[in-house]
Amino acid sequence: MNKLRTLYEKHIDSHAVSALDDDGHVLLYIDRQVANEYTSPQAFSGLREAGRKVWRPSATLGVVDHVNPTSPIRTATMPDAGGARQVSYFGENCRDFGIELFDVLDKRQGIEHVIAPEQGFILPGMVIAAGDSHTTTYGALGAFGFGIGTSEIEHLLATQTLVYKRLKTMRVTVMGTLGDGVTSKDIIMALIGQIGASGATGFAIEFNGQTITDLSVEARMTICNMAVEAGARGAFMAPDEKVYAYLSDKPRAPKGALWEQAITCWKELYTDPGATFDAQVDIDASQLQPMVTWGTSPDQTVHIGERRALRYMGLEAGALLSEVPISHAFIGSCTNARIEDLRDAARVIRGRKVAAHVRAMIVPGSTQVRERAEAEGLAQIFLDAGFEWRQSGCSMCLAMNDDVLAPGDRCASSTNRNFEGRQGAGARTHLMSPAMVAAAAISGHLTDVRKLAQEA
Repeated sequence: MNKLRTLYEKHIDSHAVSALDDDGHVLLYIDRQVANEYTSPQAFSGLREAGRKVWRPSATLGVVDHVNPTSPIRTATMPDAGGARQVSYFGENCRDFGIELFDVLDKRQGIEHVIAPEQGFILPGMVIAAGDSHTTTYGALGAFGFGIGTSEIEHLLATQTLVYKRLKTMRVTVMGTLGDGVTSKDIIMALIGQIGASGATGFAIEFNGQTITDLSVEARMTICNMAVEAGARGAFMAPDEKVYAYLSDKPRAPKGALWEQAITCWKELYTDPGATFDAQVDIDASQLQPMVTWGTSPDQTVHIGERRALRYMGLEAGALLSEVPISHAFIGSCTNARIEDLRDAARVIRGRKVAAHVRAMIVPGSTQVRERAEAEGLAQIFLDAGFEWRQSGCSMCLAMNDDVLAPGDRCASSTNRNFEGRQGAGARTHLMSPAMVAAAAISGHLTDVRKLAQEA
């Protein structure tokens, strides 16, 4: 770690931790922050009122991703007056405080947890904080990310530090070969179902095991993204050759001799053999099946063939989930809207049609993902099947703009939260992988994607 800190101090960034106090708190230096227009206004207003500057503007990246419409044709116009003001004020703040901004018309725009890795803004060994709970995503790159509140955003902007309480440690070891139709989304949903929505509260989770090693970097991001849904404050996976290959061509990754120095240091970011953890969870990936949530918390999850019922969800006692009709299908969010997710969905959708009663939408995680999907022919597959092909943004994950479900609507969703009202007041959400959403859209009801593969 000393070599890494020296490297970051000289060439990239630096982070350091002060001594622990009696309560286990530290003053933590933060390497990078991603700010958005939705959670930052009060923080910037606080800086203005106090006459403070941003301590290190280059350590922050601003992105518009929450309130912007995702309609197929992108414009700078915000139909909602409140959203328009948030975007304009965010632009003012980034300009006045010297922060780089990816605004809604920028070709690099997208959901913050998609574009930050996409740009190489996140590197192994970094500590990242942002006003969004799914900042845990960055653990897939060997970094440590966590979400913070508005008052903490202001403190971070002003000082580049945060007061942080030392966490307990949990190791989740995943072994075994994933079966057909089973994805990284099913791994993390199985974990949340096993330990509960608060099972990792107060913990940082380290994921390891051969199954994790075999996953792509984007698949690992899905797992770290949803670690927070088990209550985890952060997640971590040791960086490896796949991570280095993923970062090698990113615009903001180190180049030349600096790249070689960085890799030498990154290779030291692993847990020592024999290290002890406060908690240990083992998962046999070979026993997993495609998962679906049945209730209003991410831990209320079962495999697609099980029977469940819940009043809010409008399910009858003893009903098979695979018989539950849907009205909407949504593929998007910082959890599952990367290019690999869209490829998985396209394999299911190709040559098929969306059920007549289903509104199906795909919202890519970034403008660059959208362009790549179009270049690969994926977008045309979606359009031919009857999916709406939209612009990037947080969208229906949290019911923004016109991407809102009506009371009683039931959505098969690749997102991360199924709380009451999350996608619209009175709406019902079933979380699952992108491939499972695609299968539900085609079938018109929740279904096992493996059955569609058998029918092909």
